[in-house]
Amino acid sequence: MVQKVFTKPVVLCQRRSDTGYREESGGSLGSEKKGTTGDLELVFAEPKGFCFGVRRAIAALEESLELHGRVYALGSPIHNPQEVERLLSKGLVIIETPSEMPMGGAVFVRAHGVSDPVMEELRSRNALVVDGTCPFVSKAKEKAALLSREGYTVMILGDEDHPEVKAIRLSSEGPVTVVDPLRLKSFDVEGLNKVGIVSQTTQREEDLSALVSGVSARASETRVFNTICDATSSRQRSVARLAGSVDGIIIIGGKNSANTEKLFEIAKTSGTPTLWIEDEEGLERGWLEDKTRIGIAAGASTPDWLIHRIATRLASAKSAREDGW
Repeated sequence: MVQKVFTKPVVLCQRRSDTGYREESGGSLGSEKKGTTGDLELVFAEPKGFCFGVRRAIAALEESLELHGRVYALGSPIHNPQEVERLLSKGLVIIETPSEMPMGGAVFVRAHGVSDPVMEELRSRNALVVDGTCPFVSKAKEKAALLSREGYTVMILGDEDHPEVKAIRLSSEGPVTVVDPLRLKSFDVEGLNKVGIVSQTTQREEDLSALVSGVSARASETRVFNTICDATSSRQRSVARLAGSVDGIIIIGGKNSANTEKLFEIAKTSGTPTLWIEDEEGLERGWLEDKTRIGIAAGASTPDWLIHRIATRLASAKSAREDGW
């Protein structure tokens, strides 16, 4: 885990790479996968499909469903409606609090993780815990707790309503401030001496650097752990590269997915026409007109089977323009 301690307003953020888990990386533009669909060329940003953490969590959940038949999940297990429906059909039951599950039942903790107090409540109910917490999220929780114990005011870059951020915040004992990336110019650090910074794993590197720059210029000491996931950053870089070489970009992912939203923002900011869809029903005939080269990118919670289904639908685009699709 890379950390930096600043006693002067100097910024140096490095990516964490000591987790011991294989991390997906984005290929260069030349390595992105291509496919032709009639008079449309599709260029897929890599990586796509589930990230390591989500793939690991869903595999554990499916194994538990096969074993127990019914498994309770604290909140939506994944930010993709289509995949959630598939899992519900296998016996998944979504609950909001541990009190809703029977004593001794099997409960799934999603990749976003839960706070330490919630985990203790699950254990008190003798729950069989299927822990799908992403190792990267666990590291962010650990580093925030460490900073708190060492007397730092913890700042988390992220969305305060996101389950991952809630898990990180509630696992820290001292004062914690969540900084929205859209409000980087207005957050207040006056009166703070020692500030420790971590990030929601799906945030942008540029925003983390901006936060560190602003804090280190005003606080007497700034300690930073870069907890942004490499799989997130590689997708963002891939979309940024792809944007300048296509006529339009389609982003596939749940509208409640934070990392998918970041991909959409990056593509849209580039000026390239961008369409964000959850499934093939979101494809728009008019949007495809006058476009021959389409970029396809998907969030870390988007399953391969859904990407394939949308690509298949796009493959019919030429005839669809004639038959009213």
